[in-house]
Amino acid sequence: MWGAIATSLLYACANMASPNGGPYDEQPPKFVSSTPAPGQLNYKGKKVEILFDELIQVDKPTENVIITPPQAMQPVIRANGRRVIVELEDTLRDNTTYTIDFTNSIADNNEKNIFENFSFAFSTGDQIDTLEISGVLLDAATLEPMPGITIGVHTDLADSAFTTIPFVRTSRTNDRGAFTIRNMAPGTYRIYAVEDVMRTYKYSQPGQQIAFGDSLIVPTFELTTRQDTTWKDSLTIDTIKTVPYTHFMPDDIALRLFKEKAERQYMLRPERTDAKVLTLRFNASVDTLPALTPVNFTPSEASWYYLQAEDERKTLKYWLTDSLVWQQDTLSLSVDYLKSDSLNQLQPQTDTVNFVMRHRAKAEPKKKKKQGDEPDPIEFLGMNLSPGGTIEMTDTLSITFMEPVADLDSSLFRLERMVDSTWTAVNFRFYPDTTNSLRYFILRPWQYAEEYRLEADSATVFSVYGKRNNTVSHAFKLKKEDEYGHLFINLIGVDTTAFVELLNSSDMPVRKAKVKEGGALFMDLRPDKYYARLTVDLNGNGKWDTGDYAEKRQPELVIYCPKQFQIMQNWQVEETWDVTAVPMKRQKPLEITKNKPKEITKKKRDYRNEGKASSSSNPNSFGGLRF
Repeated sequence: MWGAIATSLLYACANMASPNGGPYDEQPPKFVSSTPAPGQLNYKGKKVEILFDELIQVDKPTENVIITPPQAMQPVIRANGRRVIVELEDTLRDNTTYTIDFTNSIADNNEKNIFENFSFAFSTGDQIDTLEISGVLLDAATLEPMPGITIGVHTDLADSAFTTIPFVRTSRTNDRGAFTIRNMAPGTYRIYAVEDVMRTYKYSQPGQQIAFGDSLIVPTFELTTRQDTTWKDSLTIDTIKTVPYTHFMPDDIALRLFKEKAERQYMLRPERTDAKVLTLRFNASVDTLPALTPVNFTPSEASWYYLQAEDERKTLKYWLTDSLVWQQDTLSLSVDYLKSDSLNQLQPQTDTVNFVMRHRAKAEPKKKKKQGDEPDPIEFLGMNLSPGGTIEMTDTLSITFMEPVADLDSSLFRLERMVDSTWTAVNFRFYPDTTNSLRYFILRPWQYAEEYRLEADSATVFSVYGKRNNTVSHAFKLKKEDEYGHLFINLIGVDTTAFVELLNSSDMPVRKAKVKEGGALFMDLRPDKYYARLTVDLNGNGKWDTGDYAEKRQPELVIYCPKQFQIMQNWQVEETWDVTAVPMKRQKPLEITKNKPKEITKKKRDYRNEGKASSSSNPNSFGGLRF
């Protein structure tokens, strides 16, 4: 009897195990047939049907499928079972090769295996064009690969073609910034890139990101061979064959995407949230400060305000010094400033601006103090001193007041250094910030491991509104020399004005040095991992400058060092960097690249072991049989 029960349980357990259906589908769909046929000539229809060997889907066809020549009317693209159907709405051009580039949008319906880089072509004439060119598009300032950007070519070599007529052939960059323009006719072309959100296939709006090639493009090809390796497994080679193929050129085009400095400059609504402060705001940083002329008041002094610039000179605060002026409810001023005209050129503009102070409801009157009541707390002049604690050798001590101060000079402060356990007064430079009247700098050549304190007695610094300072005592010390590392980079291939920036792991600059005598020196670096970026500073202004298409000026060239610099405490590192050694598309280290390429190939599935876990973990399985 027990044998019959055991046999019955074993039979039940066997039936409950997950069935193994063999290998999972890891192959992409395969092309079977199409109407028209691939490469068909003299096709006059406007509908393309492509049949595959299994059910398929098309991912985001309006974004991922590229049809060239570009279509003014959006085509209809849909999946229907094993078919992809493309219906062209535009009238087809005579004697033209049409290309439908599906990129990586086609996949099977179940396992989502992608049919990579599938492209289909036909011709409305008696020949089909077969040439192609390829390259990469990178951000001009950061060398990030730029995905989803339209690449186009013109046979019209005039500069105006880019801004007036659509491209003759197009493509779009993939997640690696790479592009291929297929089925081109023999000839001479100019190549461009444009962030074409509106799909006009031209540079039509200021503010679009663009790129343009300096050289003419002449597509060509050569018949050559390459080695094709077949593997038995991951370690064993089966066969190596020499395979003929057509090498299309050029295949190393490098375009740099940039946005022209086309931001229109204008004044935003003025503000007066504090009676003493008039605020002018601009949508963009102003290079030239506005000139203010009083209209309905006459200041008692020529210098009737202090200027505080914030937000990279987009916000200008004018602190009024005359109480008879700021006590007025409405102040009218004539403001002379620069404003962009219809051609986006800065032109002088004069506006009369009214600053109105909206008074709040009066608070309840305070009760009269009685003898013995606590006095009202004194509202001291606020100030921020930075940095504090342990500071870097490259730091500059600054003092920022909450209100403008009057008659401020270095004699009101004492800077003392600890010498043999005694605080000793030392000299220092004291100077105002040229753009912020509320901030001052204290400069002294620091030495390693020094300890300082900055002091000021109370009631020695007064704001223009009568507030006085509290006692100041701000202590700080410098790091020891052996806490730092130093780096010198010998540069090969730099023959013009340039600077090098050290970058952190977020691709943000932390230090900058001019290229001098063939190298860049970085002293007193925190121990860390660094990367380097060189900018060819053609105009010598110490910053990267964008390009201008109308002037045919490319953005300033940026070059990344492919290697990482490891700086350790008390180390002096000397490195050599040949800036011409690595092509642009391979320069930027992957560790700091933000637009990393996506994984396309699906991981291999362990179909032999799938299902075993569910069987072994089932308490009713044979391994869990109990009597």
